[in-house]
Amino acid sequence: MKILFAENELDLGISIYRDLLQEKYIVDWVQDGVSAWNYLDSQYNQYILSILNWELPGLTGLELCKRLRNQQSSLLVLILVKPDRWEDGVLSLDAGADDYLMKPFRREELLARLRALRRRFPQFQSLQLRFGNLTLDCDSQTLFWQSVKCGQRSVQLSKKEFQLLEYFMKHPYKAASHGQILNYLYEVKAERTSNVVAAQIRRLRRKLLDLGCENVIQTLPGGNYRLNPDYAD
Repeated sequence: MKILFAENELDLGISIYRDLLQEKYIVDWVQDGVSAWNYLDSQYNQYILSILNWELPGLTGLELCKRLRNQQSSLLVLILVKPDRWEDGVLSLDAGADDYLMKPFRREELLARLRALRRRFPQFQSLQLRFGNLTLDCDSQTLFWQSVKCGQRSVQLSKKEFQLLEYFMKHPYKAASHGQILNYLYEVKAERTSNVVAAQIRRLRRKLLDLGCENVIQTLPGGNYRLNPDYAD
């Protein structure tokens, strides 16, 4: 799950950024409203949720929220407001924000708010994704394969293997380009080698072979990838 996090208070930003990474979110962190909008407005960034500080320089969190809603964006928005500024929280909700959180707050409260917001998003209402006899448990990052011959087998996935298969299983019949996968798996500012997607595909295919599943991920003309429709039966 990819998050756009916009916070200009450095110490708080570092703390929240680390907490989000620890919870296995993919996070792009920016420190001003103009950069936040450039990230949000890009067709290549597939964010599910945004955390926006009210007092961002350039464009405020409120202004960003209004821009998103004016574009009919369904992106989940959580706005962080100053202590005792409940009025800003009300204005945020009226502008289309899904929730607000007043500073200072505990780590556990922020993460609980994010889990609550995720439950509003249809793709995240289930903790398991299924494609044919393949089941991906999102909580444990474990992949299960059920077959008549061998019964049920399972394999533990690494963080990137899980995120890659999660992407495919959420878009099971769509061809994914190198760029789409890259932008889903990595932060915008992350260092990326030219063969990183192919390397992640190879690692995931090895895990699938460990379960006895061959050719689950197809390579299509043009270097695109998708799940093999034969496994959906």
